[in-house]
Amino acid sequence: MDILEETTEVALVLVPQGRLDSQTAPLLQEQLLGRIDAAPSVLIDCSRLDYVSSAGLRVFLMGAKRCQQSQRAFAICGLQDTVKEVFEISGFLSILSCYPDREQAQQAISAPG
Repeated sequence: MDILEETTEVALVLVPQGRLDSQTAPLLQEQLLGRIDAAPSVLIDCSRLDYVSSAGLRVFLMGAKRCQQSQRAFAICGLQDTVKEVFEISGFLSILSCYPDREQAQQAISAPG
């Protein structure tokens, strides 16, 4: 799995590519948790993510909780249909801030309050 990373004025943006499963989740977890404290907010762009397992969902939840503890915004965008279905079945669509695309997500996390 490759994880593209960029920093914008409003967020650390991570773009995981391929499959997020028990083998690759530790890579995303390490990168996310290693950089989260220096980021104004976090956005994970899932537009290049083909698959997510429960191990991958756990990484999203860990990131969201860490952001919440430090009062940072955490958002996810670009869920492909197969990944979106996993988020929906697991209830993650209702507990995490998910947006159709990066533009909408960045607008939401940069909005005051």
